[in-house]
Amino acid sequence: MPGLTLSERNTSNEPGSPNGQPAQGGRPLELVPRMKWQGYANRHVEQRREWLAEKTGSRLIHIGAHSISSEEMRGNIENPIGAAQTPLGLAGPLLVNGTHANGLFYVPLASTEGALVRSYERGMVALTRAGGATARLHIDENRVSPVFLFDSVSEAYDFTQDLPADFETIRSEAESTTHHGKLRRLECQPVGRKVIVSFCYFTADAQGMNMIVKATEQACRWIVDHTRARRFYVFSGLDSEKRPSGALLAGGKGKKVTAGALLPRETVKSHLHVNPEELVEMWQHTILGHLQANAIGYNGHYANGLAAIFIACGQDVANIVNSAVGITNFEVDERGSLYASVTIPSLCVATVGGGTSLGTSRECLEILGCAGSGHAAKFAEIIAATLLAGELSMGAAIASGEFVAAHERYGRNKPPKSV
Repeated sequence: MPGLTLSERNTSNEPGSPNGQPAQGGRPLELVPRMKWQGYANRHVEQRREWLAEKTGSRLIHIGAHSISSEEMRGNIENPIGAAQTPLGLAGPLLVNGTHANGLFYVPLASTEGALVRSYERGMVALTRAGGATARLHIDENRVSPVFLFDSVSEAYDFTQDLPADFETIRSEAESTTHHGKLRRLECQPVGRKVIVSFCYFTADAQGMNMIVKATEQACRWIVDHTRARRFYVFSGLDSEKRPSGALLAGGKGKKVTAGALLPRETVKSHLHVNPEELVEMWQHTILGHLQANAIGYNGHYANGLAAIFIACGQDVANIVNSAVGITNFEVDERGSLYASVTIPSLCVATVGGGTSLGTSRECLEILGCAGSGHAAKFAEIIAATLLAGELSMGAAIASGEFVAAHERYGRNKPPKSV
């Protein structure tokens, strides 16, 4: 039964009974109980948890203690046994002067890395004292990039020339599957006798990848039926979904957002314990390491802030991989002040759909005033300002030599003594 997991192939799934296909050595596999306990009712989740405890000898007290209704997990997880818990901290105040986000914000950050929240808060206070971070959203779209197969280079060429004429029909096919996704344009990339076509969509407040893949597949079937394309694969890899690539720097995969601030010299010295020249010098020298590593872009730790916000606010955590591609820049102006900026060209976030409505995720979005429809652009600008705060604080910690001492003070660098 191709495409099914072991648990989906299981037909008995009784705790303690052999089932499934023979394992190596002839011993049967005992699969996760699913078919018989298929529901998401509390009793089904509890039965699955009890089965696991019996099989592994583990105590699942904390996994079983959660406030999310197990029925609400449907569509977000399979074979549920409970919920994971991560410490949640608050950083702020952060003053944002955006087109969509304006005012003071307190940002929830979920992490197990000691010193992270304190570091982001230090940068936020510096930005707020300096008058806030200016944030702007430049591009707001998502894309799927299928590849079409042809018999020759000439057929592939003709396809790229003729496709624009069919755009309205292709758009109607794609949008027939969704009320929210809007196909904006098609971008062709011929590769030999194949053509990769990027379908570029506006997805409103949803991250929307499942939505636009469905829409794209519908459109691709029409294309194969009405052109000389022999077949298609709905993913080519060009869209860089959940993987880093140089193509992400141009934007178009999610939201391209920037944030910047002018910090007076005295603010930098009093709050970050360096002067602007020292911070810029650190930035110049660490660019060399990024170049030697063949890194995509330049930043200190976008992934830290993104992971903490994504976990707190119910985002698709795997999108950190593409969202963390970006550029941090530090400059000294003619008056000796520091201008700091971040460019995040492929930020994938949402305020509806996915895990955004589950328990603590919705509450964290509510803390930011970003829960529900109409708030994804605001959320993106807050995230950009947050990442700017993190870049300032980490850069200053490295430039001043405080980095290790801060982790020693706030982090748990030694395992706790066993009781």
